[in-house]
Amino acid sequence: MLKKILAVPPLSLDFGLLFFRVAAGGLMLFHGLPKLIGFAERKDSFADPIGLGKTLSLSLTVGAEFFCSIFLILGLFTRLALIPLMFTMSVVIFVVHGDDPLKERELPLFFLLSYIGIFLAGPGKYSADTVLRK
Repeated sequence: MLKKILAVPPLSLDFGLLFFRVAAGGLMLFHGLPKLIGFAERKDSFADPIGLGKTLSLSLTVGAEFFCSIFLILGLFTRLALIPLMFTMSVVIFVVHGDDPLKERELPLFFLLSYIGIFLAGPGKYSADTVLRK
């Protein structure tokens, strides 16, 4: 009986995954857009938290926050696109804001947990990945 009560109809689950992908990807997309637009101005002053160089660090961040977010929204190569996003948020949480109080790390932590959830659940039925599989 409990199993029947807790069961989520597939339609609700797939729409939930679509909503979650679009919300998480959309919010991060608009977080990365200013970095993309202001790339030339930021490349010499951007943080270099793991020693790759400021320009490369900014390039990888823009790649994750902007371009991988587009893939996430579309549900295209979803799990692959989530890896750079999860890595970027991990660097922000544990390196950039590693010594800061939890309050400073809440947003990137929420993004990381969201990405892990989507990674584990998959993109859902309403995704480009599903279309490609058919």
